[in-house]
Amino acid sequence: MTDAQPFWVAGRPRTSDTVVTVHSPYDGSVVGSYCVPGPADVADAVAAADAVQPAALATTAAQRADALMYVSQQLSDRSEEVAALITSENGKPLMWSRIEVNRAVSTFRWAAEEARRWSGELQRLDTEPPAAGRMAVIRRFPHGPILAIAPFNFPLNLVAHKVAPALAVGAPVVVKPAPATPLTALLLGGILAETDLPAGMWSVLPLGNAETAELVTDPRLPVISFTGSETVGYAIQSGQPDKHVILELGGNAAAVVLGDWSSDEDLEWAASRIATFGNYQAGQSCVSVQRVLVDDSVYDRFLPLLTAAVTALPTGSPWADGVVVGPVINEAAADRIESWVEQAVAGGATLLAGGGRDGTTIAPTVLADAPPDAAVSCEEVFGPVMVVSRVSGTADAFARVNDSRFGLQTGIFTHDLKTAFRAQRDLQVGGIIIGDVPSFRADQMPYGGVKASGFGREGLRSAMTDFTHDKVLVLTGLDL
Repeated sequence: MTDAQPFWVAGRPRTSDTVVTVHSPYDGSVVGSYCVPGPADVADAVAAADAVQPAALATTAAQRADALMYVSQQLSDRSEEVAALITSENGKPLMWSRIEVNRAVSTFRWAAEEARRWSGELQRLDTEPPAAGRMAVIRRFPHGPILAIAPFNFPLNLVAHKVAPALAVGAPVVVKPAPATPLTALLLGGILAETDLPAGMWSVLPLGNAETAELVTDPRLPVISFTGSETVGYAIQSGQPDKHVILELGGNAAAVVLGDWSSDEDLEWAASRIATFGNYQAGQSCVSVQRVLVDDSVYDRFLPLLTAAVTALPTGSPWADGVVVGPVINEAAADRIESWVEQAVAGGATLLAGGGRDGTTIAPTVLADAPPDAAVSCEEVFGPVMVVSRVSGTADAFARVNDSRFGLQTGIFTHDLKTAFRAQRDLQVGGIIIGDVPSFRADQMPYGGVKASGFGREGLRSAMTDFTHDKVLVLTGLDL
């Protein structure tokens, strides 16, 4: 198949005789095909990342920033093309694909800006008499080349959140996109190839699990940035104790509606936001709303608003105008989600909305009073399913949020400033969103979780810090 997309080794396109076809999650139609790297290609990519380190470190801030801005501008100029490709291989409605492209444009732009600010700090050392005349220059340098393993749910922007900060600090990066959605990352490789970065600074290798395992264990890739399943992430971490491993593993995010959020306008806003962001990306986001905790004082007013808002969400073809909820990634995911809903209902949960299925499309689903040990309550559904529960006051709500092995982000609908600060102190999560859903993310802010949601932080400056270490230069004999 001559039209198969090439992969990228050290900034150059390569092909192979092994070709894989990508199908649409929605209707199974052929989206495209790509060439699979062989062992020699993988070896060349890693060797290039290792060898290019001196040249990568020698790039100027302007060179790195200009390359990152070029990528940002190209994604902006080609936004409709890129959004269509995301929808084709991922299945998310076009409205969400367009938002993802816009976010990636911002992500690369922020990386360019941070690359220009990446300067280090000065520290006086003459705070004690023996250190008179001494000053420390503290700068950060890469741990080494980075293995970036990306998931299927954001095939552009989650790749961007690994590639952009790596290039911003001058670290080579080897990208392993998700097998279900490699075409978007390969397109990004084509844009990167048009920059003047040293060729070995990046590769894009669409590999299977066995080949990826070899990359994970390669000592020339001392940093692993992984976004994906908890099982795989923990296996990487435990198997590579001598590497710097950054994990973003997901969650079962809670949205809390407290008693002071009580006007009709308040409740309608919360219902609309929770309905949308419990089901955007078909619920395939680690910060989509899964648990909805509602104070007793507003529960009976809020529940019908939420149910109506969920029921009204346009669901169907990701190409249709106005569709908000499309398919999940494949039949296996749909089977699992459907079985979890059935198990919850069999265990005593009340089905208030949805519950149906058409192929890989799951109707947006609302369950009330699901058992706390049901999978829809305590695991990550990663589908368009929400569980609603009553709580009695702030203390009960916060205890319920923390009663989870996950801890990524939480949304708190409250007007009380003291409650907001209490939430930041007491909730065992990486981020608290006041007045909105946990799904909010600004791409420049620190992003990541605690407990089973992972380790480390994304967000441009935070990721740049995570990819690097301090190196101290002490100057002596200065007139300070």
